[in-house]
Amino acid sequence: MTMTETAFDVGAEFDRQVRTLTGLGYPALAGLVPEEFDALVAPLRARAVAAAGGRESCDPEGGRVPFLLVVPRNLAPIEETMPLTVLHGGNRPGFVDRSFEPGALERFVATRETGLPHAQDAGAGPYLLFGIERGEEFCGAVPHEAMDAIAGRGRTLLTIEEGIALITLFPRILVKNKCFSLGGSRSGDRRVPALWISRKAPKLGWCWQGNPHTWLGMASAGARSATEPQE
Repeated sequence: MTMTETAFDVGAEFDRQVRTLTGLGYPALAGLVPEEFDALVAPLRARAVAAAGGRESCDPEGGRVPFLLVVPRNLAPIEETMPLTVLHGGNRPGFVDRSFEPGALERFVATRETGLPHAQDAGAGPYLLFGIERGEEFCGAVPHEAMDAIAGRGRTLLTIEEGIALITLFPRILVKNKCFSLGGSRSGDRRVPALWISRKAPKLGWCWQGNPHTWLGMASAGARSATEPQE
């Protein structure tokens, strides 16, 4: 175990993530009261514990997190969740870069390879993401080549919502020179969304799939586990 790696009880960590999202106002974004939000995500707690065997280790500073609770954009819009993010030790709200032209975010949807429903699907519910890696090994790599390498390992690329969940629940994971692209959300062109640091705050922007950046890796995960579709 590294100096920054910590062991924790998975059930307790799931509860922490729910409390964090509740405290940030996610239930209200979804049109729910906290008790309804708790009931919505409750079925995922047992899945998290079962998948991790009851206990796990976590090293956000080292770029690895065992699981995340993700709330899709049909319940919590990106434009409203990104400003709820902050850097570790900071207080400036995250923001969406103005390089996203009007209507662009709606076109950046989960790719077919993720197995996720359409981002605007009213039936999409919260779900779990497992085995997350920040992917700094791909800093300096051409993004589309990094995405191919990750696919070859049987791993899945993170979406915009999953990236926001990652820095919301583990702010320590977004640090200078170890930021990351989110290749699981695409708009049908050569742009790849990414999270990095600007003006001392988290920024959601995009980069070209053929342009490498020394400070930008490619985030990925091992698997996803969804709830049953909501009525």
